Amino acid sequence: MKSTSRDIRIRNCFSVLRHLIADTPTSRQILARETDLSVATVSNLVSDLIELGVVVEVGHEDSGGGRPRALLSPNTGGGVLIGVDIAETYIQLEAYDLGLAVLGRVDERLDTAENTPDQVLGHLINGIATVREQLAEREVLGLGVSLPGQVDVAGGVSTFAPNWNWHDVPFRDLLAERLDLDVPIYLDNPLKTVTVGELWFGDGRGVDRLAVVNLGTGCGVGLAFEGKLYRGATNSAGEWGHTTLDPDGPRCRCGSRGCVEAYVGAPAILRQWGEFDGGTSAASQSEAMAALAAAWEAGDPAAVRTVEAVSRPLAAGVANLVNLVNPDLVVIIGWVTRALGDALMPELERLLPGHAMEAPLKALQLKRNSQERNMVCLGAAALALEGHLNRINTVGARSRR
Repeated sequence: MKSTSRDIRIRNCFSVLRHLIADTPTSRQILARETDLSVATVSNLVSDLIELGVVVEVGHEDSGGGRPRALLSPNTGGGVLIGVDIAETYIQLEAYDLGLAVLGRVDERLDTAENTPDQVLGHLINGIATVREQLAEREVLGLGVSLPGQVDVAGGVSTFAPNWNWHDVPFRDLLAERLDLDVPIYLDNPLKTVTVGELWFGDGRGVDRLAVVNLGTGCGVGLAFEGKLYRGATNSAGEWGHTTLDPDGPRCRCGSRGCVEAYVGAPAILRQWGEFDGGTSAASQSEAMAALAAAWEAGDPAAVRTVEAVSRPLAAGVANLVNLVNPDLVVIIGWVTRALGDALMPELERLLPGHAMEAPLKALQLKRNSQERNMVCLGAAALALEGHLNRINTVGARSRR
């Protein structure tokens, strides 16, 4: 689809603010150089961002003989954004200033039996109330929420969450009804939110072709091209976990057989460990995965065999992604990666050349996410920030009358 002038303006606005957040304070001239935009274009965008309350001038610097240059910074004393990561076993909320620094954090644990919309919403409402208490009554500009499964972004509907057996749940409307806060709500899934987080504040900033592989209870990939999230026709792009490695393989929770997720999702990894006479009596997946990682570190034969067995389908799946998309960068992320990455990453790097074609592999950078922060929360907040910035055309038209 051809980009409109509004699309281009919003994209340029995102680019300016991303650079400003990454390197603050800075000047309009430096922003123009970093974004390959003209100084006049940057100046217009900055004026709009100042009117929106997103950017402020914080001083001046010597320009080397001319007029002093104004220094710019995100308005970290202004409104705030809340990002929410809802998973099958927890809800984490983080509040951010407009420089995307964390102002408050709340964790809510979910029992595996707490899987109805009403139960999930109850925990979410409690978490939002708690995190707002940490914000000293600062204005909330937007609320970004990541839900597992497939999401209709425009309608705010959880169309399918397989682990909870949700179908067509109008989650945004249900949340708005129960929320004691008049604020825009932006809904998406972890594949999309984590990719937006990487674009704004992670390894994906400035990367033309990005793939973010998320390993958790389920698995999938977020895609971005030329700094823009790729959603596909129905926001379903990235369901890499449900691509097939073996039509006669193990049954996947989606109903098919031999999906990537049926080999490298957390339940599959732990099941494999049990089959090698390892396993654990840990109460949760995260505790069991930590026990597996500790057993691997100690050289336990069953744990070592598990890592080797899981690494083979993981490498084949990543190679399929590399051969198909030809990305510049693949970032491996997710709670399974945090727990078991020391074991999986060397095996993935060793096995990948046996499956990926030479040309795309040679152009590829493969990274394990090094961010300590929750990139799903950050990406959900960045979606809310993008929603706020979408007002820039209206602001720009008013300011130039």
